[in-house]
Amino acid sequence: MSKGYLILETGEIFEGKLIGELNHKAGEVVFNTGMTGYQEMITDPSYAGQILTFCYPIIGNYGVNDYDNESFQTAVSGVIVGDLCDEPSHYQATKRFSDQLEQAGVPGLAEVDTRALVQTIRKHHTVNGTIARESDLLNVHDKWQEVSSAKLVDHVSTKEVKTYKGGYPHIVIMDYGYKKSILAALLNEGCSVTIVPYTYSFDQVKSLEPDGVLLSNGPGDPMALASTFSEIKKITQEFPTLGICLGHQLIALTYGGKTKKQSNGHRGGNHPVKELLTGKVRITSQNHGYVVVEDRELLTNFQISFRNVNDGTVEGIKHLTLPVQSVQFHPEAHPGPSDTEYLFAQFLQQAIVSGGKRYAEA
Repeated sequence: MSKGYLILETGEIFEGKLIGELNHKAGEVVFNTGMTGYQEMITDPSYAGQILTFCYPIIGNYGVNDYDNESFQTAVSGVIVGDLCDEPSHYQATKRFSDQLEQAGVPGLAEVDTRALVQTIRKHHTVNGTIARESDLLNVHDKWQEVSSAKLVDHVSTKEVKTYKGGYPHIVIMDYGYKKSILAALLNEGCSVTIVPYTYSFDQVKSLEPDGVLLSNGPGDPMALASTFSEIKKITQEFPTLGICLGHQLIALTYGGKTKKQSNGHRGGNHPVKELLTGKVRITSQNHGYVVVEDRELLTNFQISFRNVNDGTVEGIKHLTLPVQSVQFHPEAHPGPSDTEYLFAQFLQQAIVSGGKRYAEA
């Protein structure tokens, strides 16, 4: 492996060994504290446009398999690791971590002081970077222009309708960059699922005759999708709706709420959230850089259902009169705990009740 460098727009440079395929793309440098799940993370569409730093020191020790990808493409713009294991030991492993990056055309750096890098990220809160060779160190002044959030969503969202036949109820997933595990969680409950592009209008969704609609996770700033708010509002007023991560933020914004960018975001598999109705604390998987703001506009239409134990931020909301709820965390996990998987069953029960009423009226 040849020498490579992570160059931050703030001037810091971190040395390492190049892995993957160098493409000179810039991205926001973020970190995840999870101890496992690196394959799911690099294929999670919510990481599109970001250079992901793994806090856990050893990455690649159980290789990469044919089952755990969360999308059909490796989504990250780059990867930073401390100790790269290129001799994996797991009976399901079909290739090395570095092979996955190379085949996907994604650059990476190994043997980086990730502890120092994470401290630097926390100091700057938001910082862009690019992975380069030594010969590029003096020629990166034009690398810091970020790809717009709308373009990121457009890149990871499906371009065609996909249908998975099952039983009842029928759920439509609005795809802003959905994770495969969300689809699997719904199918495991026995329902039918149709995945549609995020640009689908209310009339297009209604023509599919769903019993419920799920707004998926995805990358970037939710305000970049402001043009879709009016259609989302119509959908939520007609069908039981569940929002996850970006979908949670979009629901809040649609009803006049606000979002803000966090200093470092929540990315990891052990984030505690308190369910306010029961008082129980659930451990959750999270991956986001924006949060919903708790203010008068939000509380006009929603009650807070979950709150982050560590920093008090809003982690879940329920509409006061409509069967609409959303959560900032990932109830499907992968990687992470399944403490909140029951939310899918609650959502599907709402869809069954609502669907039954519509059929009776028809």
